[in-house]
Amino acid sequence: MITRQLLGTAQVPGGEQLRLFAHDRDFMIVLGHNELMSTRMRGSEEALANLTLDRLEGVRAPNLLIGGYGMGFTLRAALARLGKDGRATVAELVPEIIQWARGPMAEVAAGCLDDSRVRLVMDDVADAMLLAPEGFDAILLDVDNGPDGLVRADNNRIYSKSGLHNARKALNPGGILAVWSAAPDPKFVRRMQDVGFDVEEVEVRARVGKDGKGKGPRHVIWFAREG
Repeated sequence: MITRQLLGTAQVPGGEQLRLFAHDRDFMIVLGHNELMSTRMRGSEEALANLTLDRLEGVRAPNLLIGGYGMGFTLRAALARLGKDGRATVAELVPEIIQWARGPMAEVAAGCLDDSRVRLVMDDVADAMLLAPEGFDAILLDVDNGPDGLVRADNNRIYSKSGLHNARKALNPGGILAVWSAAPDPKFVRRMQDVGFDVEEVEVRARVGKDGKGKGPRHVIWFAREG
């Protein structure tokens, strides 16, 4: 039997410890007893990028903010469709996540962080929204297992009414706030609506089988536009 191998640990600022494991050819990042992400389950993270870009079809050179990097599934899916003039800012708070991407997971990362269209910001995505020199066509959030501060309590401010107001201000006219979640959350939907967003909820599957069909657990992505 192949056992999991611990490759590294990382302390989330103001939060808990992350652990990177390898199991055969797969990698997983674990928080406590929660498997936050895995190379076996990339379908919904890729869908976060692809479904957002589907909704930005009329934008010639999209400017995206992605928070956080994770295992890079969302970033790589975005780069495959952005075109030569599109741009992606990646906000990642935990330095070890990027070290792992450039180290033991370099083959998974496939050089995406070195793409000339990518700007890496080592900061909280909530602050990256406020400090950005220009507006974004879409903000893609996958920093927790849903709209609550699982990884760190401070992440709750991202999903608060003030955080959602900040996201609205950081978006260009017609821009999209896309939020990934492991499960539905009607209260969060109402909160987005309360700050002036029209919200579309889409169910996606955690992975894509060899037949191209969705498999595994059902996740949720919300697409919010100013109403």
